[in-house]
Amino acid sequence: MSTAATTTLSSKGQVVIPDDIRTKLGLKPGTQFVVLGDRDVVIFKVLEPPSLKEFDALVGRARKVAKQTGLKKSDIEKAVKKVRRSR
Repeated sequence: MSTAATTTLSSKGQVVIPDDIRTKLGLKPGTQFVVLGDRDVVIFKVLEPPSLKEFDALVGRARKVAKQTGLKKSDIEKAVKKVRRSR
């Protein structure tokens, strides 16, 4: 069962996650979250980087798709330059 607690939104928009919940979930300073809101519900989802194995699989799939579509390194470099100019 989940742990419940109350907290208050500060004037700066900050929310304190109660100590017992931080401890239970192993949350440390610097932990990043995705925040979702809908009507009266706010959800904080911890962002976790993929493991090296998962990352390698992602890179492998990206390379395979790039090869199948004929994408070249120069195409990527052009796209990056275009995005950087538009900022």
